[in-house]
Amino acid sequence: MDDAAKFKTTTRAQWQSAADAWHQWGPFLGEWLGPATEQIDLAYIKAGSRVLDVAAGAGEQSIAAARRVGPGGHVLATDIAPALLDHARADARAAGLSNVETRELDGEALSELPAASFDAAISRVGLIYFPDQQRALAGIRRALKPGGRFAAIVYSTPEKNQFFSIPVGIIRRRAKLPPPQPGQPGPFSLGGDGVLAAAYERAGLRDIEVRKVDSPVRLPSTAECVRFERESFGALHQMMSTLSDAERAETWDEIEHELRQFETNGRFVGPCEMVVGAGTA
Repeated sequence: MDDAAKFKTTTRAQWQSAADAWHQWGPFLGEWLGPATEQIDLAYIKAGSRVLDVAAGAGEQSIAAARRVGPGGHVLATDIAPALLDHARADARAAGLSNVETRELDGEALSELPAASFDAAISRVGLIYFPDQQRALAGIRRALKPGGRFAAIVYSTPEKNQFFSIPVGIIRRRAKLPPPQPGQPGPFSLGGDGVLAAAYERAGLRDIEVRKVDSPVRLPSTAECVRFERESFGALHQMMSTLSDAERAETWDEIEHELRQFETNGRFVGPCEMVVGAGTA
């Protein structure tokens, strides 16, 4: 099995395991990522649109899109982990929405979808984790009708996202992991200035627009932030796979100690900046 296939197998297993916790954190995710999700307006979703959500997760943004397109529109939420999509489907049903469909589908296998069949496509914190981002973008472009828009949300740079980059750095040091290579999937793989726009250009998208959105992580305490990351960020557990149980416990203790710098007056506010980029097929 090549590295990309192994990465996807591990990623799918992680999200299958974390699906319930990710869904339980849904209200917080909606609040935290709400300002960035609103910028998906760059995809020009409107009443009657057919929307493709790539790496939809538990579907909070899929449901937001479904409300926008109305009963005359349609949203297809795709993800590699069916346990996540189970939550998306149940939440859509509970919200009385009949215009949301879910489908287990690798974001790099979108050629399985009919060509030119969507007016818009979105992806919230998903594109960054694809081993072959250009293959994913090519599939998205193919799935869009001519003139259709794609909007993605990604993290910006490590220094602007210390709530996440500090844990990643601590784990990388303790697990003796090499630094990430250019083009390697990961949380900050598309966050540098011009990187997302350049990826869109290579994929043949045009009329590209990129915005940065301040998205601080606000929680009652540092301990609560660590609980959120332990329960929901499967990639961190993957990075710690070679550590013993005792070493993992020590690693989480160090993470909490370092993140405590962002707690003031009994409130945690972790630095986070998202980038929203859109382009036309």
